[in-house]
Amino acid sequence: MFPASVVPINVGREKSINIIESVSNTEDQLIGVLSQKSAQTEDPDWSDLYRMGTIARILKVIKLGENNYSVVLQGVERFQIIEEIDRDPFLSARVLSMPDEPNEDLEIEALAQSLKETGRQLITLLPNLPKEATGILDHVTEPGILADLVASNLTVDVAEKQEVVEAVDVGRRIRICLKLLTKQLEMLKVKKEITSSVQEEMGRSQREYFLRQQLKTIREELGEGEDDEDEIDELKNRISESGMSTEAEKMACKQLSRLRHMQSSSAEYTVSRTYLDWLLEIPWKKATEDKLDVEKVQEVLDEDHYDLEKVKRRIIEQLAVLKLNPNKKGPILCLVGPPGVGKTSLGRSIARAIGREFVRISLGGIRDEAEIRGHRRTYVGALPGRVIQGMKKAGTVNPLFMLDELDKLGADFRGDPASALLEVLDPEQNNSFSDHYLEVVYDLSKVMFIGTANTLATVPHALLDRMEVIEIPGYTREEKKRIAFGFTIPKQTAEHGLGEDKLRFKDDGVLRIIDSYTREAGVRNLEREIAAVCRSVAVKVARGQGEGVFEANDDFVTEVLGPVRYMPEMADRCAVPGVATGLAWTPNGGEIIFIEATKMKGAGKMTMTGQLGDVMKESTQTALSYVRANAVRLGLDPDFNEKFDVHIHVPAGSVPKDGPSAGAAMLTALVSLFSDRRVRPDVAMTGEITLRGLVLPVGGIKEKVLSAHRAGIKTIVLPDRNKKDKPDIPEEIQKDLKLVFVHRMEEILDVTLEGETGEARSG
Repeated sequence: MFPASVVPINVGREKSINIIESVSNTEDQLIGVLSQKSAQTEDPDWSDLYRMGTIARILKVIKLGENNYSVVLQGVERFQIIEEIDRDPFLSARVLSMPDEPNEDLEIEALAQSLKETGRQLITLLPNLPKEATGILDHVTEPGILADLVASNLTVDVAEKQEVVEAVDVGRRIRICLKLLTKQLEMLKVKKEITSSVQEEMGRSQREYFLRQQLKTIREELGEGEDDEDEIDELKNRISESGMSTEAEKMACKQLSRLRHMQSSSAEYTVSRTYLDWLLEIPWKKATEDKLDVEKVQEVLDEDHYDLEKVKRRIIEQLAVLKLNPNKKGPILCLVGPPGVGKTSLGRSIARAIGREFVRISLGGIRDEAEIRGHRRTYVGALPGRVIQGMKKAGTVNPLFMLDELDKLGADFRGDPASALLEVLDPEQNNSFSDHYLEVVYDLSKVMFIGTANTLATVPHALLDRMEVIEIPGYTREEKKRIAFGFTIPKQTAEHGLGEDKLRFKDDGVLRIIDSYTREAGVRNLEREIAAVCRSVAVKVARGQGEGVFEANDDFVTEVLGPVRYMPEMADRCAVPGVATGLAWTPNGGEIIFIEATKMKGAGKMTMTGQLGDVMKESTQTALSYVRANAVRLGLDPDFNEKFDVHIHVPAGSVPKDGPSAGAAMLTALVSLFSDRRVRPDVAMTGEITLRGLVLPVGGIKEKVLSAHRAGIKTIVLPDRNKKDKPDIPEEIQKDLKLVFVHRMEEILDVTLEGETGEARSG
């Protein structure tokens, strides 16, 4: 607010209402008006207000409603805050009034005349102002009031108007107003020139054309038009040099033609430009040359990974085929095994061995089909799918593409990503892969795809049919030891800044970690525990404790890692009749499970606990029926089922369990319970059973055997028809274990129970 101006305002804040009601009863009805530094502040304090303002007289107060007034104020003169007095019920302060002093300086008169002249020019360019505005300027004789009048009608920021309020000196005030007025006048002149030049060309065109021509004129004034043309020409050259397919080049040229007629500030321009960038940045012809030297590839694979002979052999075979027939389509392998066995890192090693770019995408948890095929460009923020994004990242048409965690794909109302992957992985279709965003065919036939999964059970069958499955079941104790010394220990000691002159691992120390601190199929936890030992030594070295080389032997490892996590428990578990040791397969590798059975007086009721699945419950029912039907032959009381209730429990009750392979262990536990004969603690078994006494084959034999070996089992009972899986079991494991293959259920009891069966005793 400026002196000599009359302004109507609405009053609604509590403090403002208080001051209006308080002053309305006084004789002079004067208040102080200050501007806020920020209009967003709802309840301003002294720090939120400028220090200079205008003393105003209340001319009229109209009550519009409860807590709402319309007040007409007349500016009197400037004031400055001297001392802040109070904040409630309204802001009050001691102030110093600053009236304009009479001044007859010729310079000020000249400035005032210049201000009037500039104001008249501005009024002529503003058709909305009434003609009387020029007369008002002519009738104002006081230079200070003239400056305030002009400033109050300028469309400028509050801060710039406040600068006028704070200009007590009239000459300085007029100069500030003249500067602001001249700036606004120049802006209006430029706008008028632009409007005039555009109207000459517009003719009868639509308003949209008029606005675009205005923008074109502005760009010409700023010198931006030539840059856009240069950019279009550059895109045209990139399209011709990219080597893209005929269909893609046609689409790119169409989008480029649209860009020529768009303004770069429009949303459609950004969409088309982004689409062109994707077409140009994905590879169309650039390829890496495969290193087909079989011996060198074998060396690289052996350097990065121990064992995994089956996978390495398959890669070598593929390279040999590519050497003989370079046009052979890329293989689609699927590495299946527990976590930590080296599936993902193996893919990276294969890429390094054959000289291809490596790209990995994780499919775990993906539920949207658009993640694979991309989003259509009609959606805001649309992007190509992960496959095309991976190709852009690789920069070549023949990378090694790893699809991680195929078994963790999801599906919901947004589509089935697994079905979208069929087009990617099918050698007969992937030479014409269609992404919804690109809308042109892209060739994936030169890509070498490798998938990984922990289990095949959750991989869709149609997807599995496109891939060649290679199983990586896990590592033996000796293999883990060799991996530790050959790969893990050198890697971890280097990462922790420890050389052989500071830390040296001993055989017994590594074996202690393997046996007592990790029980896994892979080597991920083994690496973590070795890293823990390295960190402990790093702390000692950093503190200057100890001299010479730290030896990580059995005692040192136990001291660093704390109490042993895994202890032999077979003897304790099988110390009483009714407990049998079974073997199970999980996505994390093989596991041993204990089947516990107990009896109590009752009427033949059977209870099963431990989160057993339907198949496992049926195996238990089958085992009990077989025992009841053959009770006499097994040396049991024929009426045992009518005298006792049976409770069968499988520990780790919080973990769901299912599958038919626990049938053999269920049978052994029941016969052990009712014959009062203990199960040998060093024996484990697996196999599906039938009512007629046959033992049927099961899967996951290698994983189960490895888990039994880790747990200290010496004898394993397997179905006779699983002899075909014996070559998959490492020779060193077969030397430590006794594998017994059985055809009928009675043979299981002869091996697993202590003592003799009833039939044998009667004979």
